[in-house]
Amino acid sequence: MSEAAAIPINDPALLKSPLFAAMSELEYNAVTAFLERTHIKKDELLFSEGDAGGDMFILISGKLSAFMSQSDGTRRWMFNINPGDFLGEMSIIANEPRSATITAREDSDLMTLQGIDFYRIVFEHPMIGVKLLKAIGSVQDMWLDQNSRHLNDLMRWGENARRRAITDELTGLYNRRFLEETIKDRFDHSSVGLRKMALLMMDLDRVHEINNRFGTVAGDKVIIATAEIIRSNLRSGDIAARLSGDEFAMLLPDTDKRDAQAIAEDIRAAVSENRVKVPNGKDSREMVNIRIKTSIGIAIAPTHAKNREGLVVVADDALRKAKEMGRDRVEIAD
Repeated sequence: MSEAAAIPINDPALLKSPLFAAMSELEYNAVTAFLERTHIKKDELLFSEGDAGGDMFILISGKLSAFMSQSDGTRRWMFNINPGDFLGEMSIIANEPRSATITAREDSDLMTLQGIDFYRIVFEHPMIGVKLLKAIGSVQDMWLDQNSRHLNDLMRWGENARRRAITDELTGLYNRRFLEETIKDRFDHSSVGLRKMALLMMDLDRVHEINNRFGTVAGDKVIIATAEIIRSNLRSGDIAARLSGDEFAMLLPDTDKRDAQAIAEDIRAAVSENRVKVPNGKDSREMVNIRIKTSIGIAIAPTHAKNREGLVVVADDALRKAKEMGRDRVEIAD
């Protein structure tokens, strides 16, 4: 850092700094009399995270950037500092090390207030000191509010990202990965007395014929309508997933053979009775009502399997049996 060319005390950036917003001209002049002019070149370091802090700064021209260290040792950009902004005040007030690393994005001019002069103003001019501290507190509140909103945005982004990672985009049901991990988790974290759970494997009968005749848009409408039927027939705590294409699966915790069959039959009947309005052909504007049917296979843990892979295989075998026996039916594993 080096001394800069003279910066007038009535510099616009200095005058507009929130540090002086509530001060009279006399109070402003009393404080600025203690300021020292400093110049910092592009990419030059003003101070580093962890340094002892004895000064605060007001940026007059140029631009600074604040960085913080991550757990892996790399630096992460936090925010920019623009003319009129002040920084470094908390190290003086709290007697704490610098909380961030500050570098110049471009050649910059600053006014520096040494810590000893800060406290001299506070003790010798209490009213000015109160206004300085109020200004600092006000800016800190603003930063806290902004950071709080930023954290909330990050949390929402994280939740949305998590939801996208476990959700089927077309139907809003869970995806195969989430279902498989949930089944595995239930097996892995169960004691010797594994609680019952039912796995229903389901796919639509001859859905390829709908795609061939009416187009994939119609096929998607059928899959979405089916997902809604599944969702409306499950209980709180049940998990429904779209595996791929027209294949679905449902995990029913604490469910025995009788209850699983009843739920599966309700879903099968509702799908069979439903009518889905689709275009009458790939390029047609005419709408027609079509119906679809489904087959469902059921496996119960621990009766039929004692691990995730086995449960999926047995439920798939039961679904295959339902197909072989004429479709539009529910079959339970032997």
